Amino acid sequence: MKATLTAILTTVLTSTALALPPPAPAAAESGARFSVPGRADRTCVDAPLTITFPTPPALGSSGAIEVRKADGTLADRIEAASARTDRKNIGAAISDTGLPHDFSYESIMIDGSAARVYPHRQLEYGQEYYVTVDPGVFTGFDGVQDPRAWRFTTGRHAPGPRHLTVSASGSGDFCTVQGAIDAVPTGNSRPVTIDVRPGVYTEIVYVREDRPHLTVRGSGAKRTVIRYPNNDLRNGDKALSGGGPADVCPRRVLETSDLHNCWRASFGVDAADFRMSDLTLHNTTPDGGSQAEAFRGNNDRITLERMNLVSNQDTLRLQGKGFVTDSRISGDTDFVWGTGTVFIQDSVLESTDSGYISQSRNDDTRPGTVFVRTRLARAPGVPDGSVMLSRSAVWRFTHSQAVFIDTAMDTHIAPVGWQIDPNDCAQAQSASFWEYRSTDLTGHPVDTSQRLACSRQLTAAEAARWSDPSFVLGGWDPQSGRR
Repeated sequence: MKATLTAILTTVLTSTALALPPPAPAAAESGARFSVPGRADRTCVDAPLTITFPTPPALGSSGAIEVRKADGTLADRIEAASARTDRKNIGAAISDTGLPHDFSYESIMIDGSAARVYPHRQLEYGQEYYVTVDPGVFTGFDGVQDPRAWRFTTGRHAPGPRHLTVSASGSGDFCTVQGAIDAVPTGNSRPVTIDVRPGVYTEIVYVREDRPHLTVRGSGAKRTVIRYPNNDLRNGDKALSGGGPADVCPRRVLETSDLHNCWRASFGVDAADFRMSDLTLHNTTPDGGSQAEAFRGNNDRITLERMNLVSNQDTLRLQGKGFVTDSRISGDTDFVWGTGTVFIQDSVLESTDSGYISQSRNDDTRPGTVFVRTRLARAPGVPDGSVMLSRSAVWRFTHSQAVFIDTAMDTHIAPVGWQIDPNDCAQAQSASFWEYRSTDLTGHPVDTSQRLACSRQLTAAEAARWSDPSFVLGGWDPQSGRR
């Protein structure tokens, strides 16, 4: 899987690079080149800034990069000393207390010989800007103070609100996905489509509760990639253990354990009626780097189609009602989890290490997670018998439910199938760990005789009922549009 993803990213980066215009002239003797996406006389208001060096640069610890209007007015200042742990409000995020939430992010990121600079806020339309770089921002680079060296102008007008395009090459309405989402008015009540063209988008994306009815469409999972190393150590409970009220999650389901963990996903959605398709979401947090969702959805009627979701721990988290189809989800620990009612069909669940496929924390008011016609695959090196279908702390989540129907599974799935804590079926009488017609990858029935005693095999009639999305999702049929 890692080799496949590397190939995908290489292809996308190459095609994106070919679409970019030539960078600005070299800065004196340094050989550094300065560029913005698209044309320097008409770039996006949310454009990342790029400095390309002859050799890979090293981020220094002093000085700043400043963006100024043509008249010298300061528009933004990015400090080298705080670039790796900078903070900004993304998506107008607001906590449960109504106070703004600022995300930790990297405002300067090194990618090979390129340093990409991510401003704290969007610029203004129809304005000319210039950029200066202090000595010390990059080790051994004298910087640039000449206001003529790096100049660009933003597009003149904001786009229409109902159909927006995003292009990393600068040929769309916006250069970032978040820029397009921010253009949707709060309180939106009409469908809005955001088309994301081929490219690699390195950003945290967040959709507020009052921006519903959004559709985000990529150009194919191998061509459109949104990625970021967001995680619990950067923006979750571990990072914000001493955080104040501004950090408390909105729409909390579990009062005590949902304090800050909503902020750690690479793509987070608190809005209802959200649909995403045809792209890759990759939380690039390294293995062992803490909980790190690629996608978190926390509302009703969230649909994911033809997606590639990649992380290690907690890849996909859905609360409310969610539907996933024709997708690939990769991870090792609880990589499908949450408190919601979720229907996943015709998809591949790839274990990248020993661990657990799912963890459902639903209560007695709604079903948990149902998998229909899925394929349980594994990355090379994952041992036989090392992965559980699902696990639950039944002393706390007494009504956990996970259902696997018509599932093809490799031999990395442990014969016992399920894990509960404590390992005492007498304390799991209201949990529902169910299977129906599980097979190996060649279609032969799996021996389920060693399954956990408090799991069970469904009847054909039960399986037919639980294979119906509208039954599981309480009347919402995502395939017909009926709510």
